[in-house]
Amino acid sequence: MEAKNLAKELGASSYPGRGIITGLSPDGKYAMIAYFIMGRSENSRNRVFVEDGDGIRTKAFDESKLEDPSLIIYAPVRVLGERTIVTNGDQTDTVYDGLSKGLTFEQSLRSREFEPDAPNYTPRISAAVTVKDGAYSYEMSILKSSPFDKTSCDRFTYSYEKPVKGIGHFLHTYMGDGNPLPSYEGEPTPVEVSSADIDAFTDEVWKALDEDNKVSLFTRFIDLAAGQTQSRIINKNK
Repeated sequence: MEAKNLAKELGASSYPGRGIITGLSPDGKYAMIAYFIMGRSENSRNRVFVEDGDGIRTKAFDESKLEDPSLIIYAPVRVLGERTIVTNGDQTDTVYDGLSKGLTFEQSLRSREFEPDAPNYTPRISAAVTVKDGAYSYEMSILKSSPFDKTSCDRFTYSYEKPVKGIGHFLHTYMGDGNPLPSYEGEPTPVEVSSADIDAFTDEVWKALDEDNKVSLFTRFIDLAAGQTQSRIINKNK
């Protein structure tokens, strides 16, 4: 399997939905994280990312236009010690609570399934990035509706114990636009990470996303040696 060009993969669909990218910078110095959201409806597009402690939270850009907050207002990123949790829904809190109680990443997600938004049945995608004493690993998960029984949840967890320089993995919710929206298929896509500069990386991801549908982007670099973080937020709504 060959790693794909990140910008081309991001731009291959006008609507990949929500997406998580994790990987190791080309110089091997940084754990890299990106999380983006897109929207088709006015309610989905009416959002921004805001800082929330060590993580971020979604917030309505125009509170007067907020319709249903249940699936669009949540904390996509939270930090628990050496772990950074990234998800596309309120399962961020589920993973945080599970890890706090000694459960594994996979065990923590056993209580959750795909989103209750028929007929799309949007997958829940999650990642847990661990940086400890200079070592780096990450896990990714997708909980999705079975193609044979929409009420049944298929669960997939992927572990990357020794990330490779310049390689990341990209997991998103939809294979493209449609009605209903087609769920993501297959393993997280390996992608080439060409820059060890967070601003260049952020710019590459943001520019590659569909101009009409992109809403917000969060990126973070974690220095493996020092543990220090750099973060960026871009919101289309300003």
